[in-house]
Amino acid sequence: MPYECAYTGRRTKIGRQCTYRGKAKYLGGVGIKITGRSSRKFKANLQKVRVIIDGRAERVWASAKALKSGLVTKRLSRRQTYKHPAKAA
Repeated sequence: MPYECAYTGRRTKIGRQCTYRGKAKYLGGVGIKITGRSSRKFKANLQKVRVIIDGRAERVWASAKALKSGLVTKRLSRRQTYKHPAKAA
């Protein structure tokens, strides 16, 4: 299974590149012909990030667009975790 964004569903897409030969009819030729078709991939910009899902930190693939737009709620880093309040003496 290809990598897929957990928020937007972006994934690798397949496209084709065509190679042509000949001269166009409107330029005085007999027309252009396709001599080859090679497939290529359009890869999404996916990042592996740690996020909070159902109260637990998990690693998921997220697209850069989801990260920029704020769809992803990242977990708190370790130094920002909850600390007990200082006891009054």
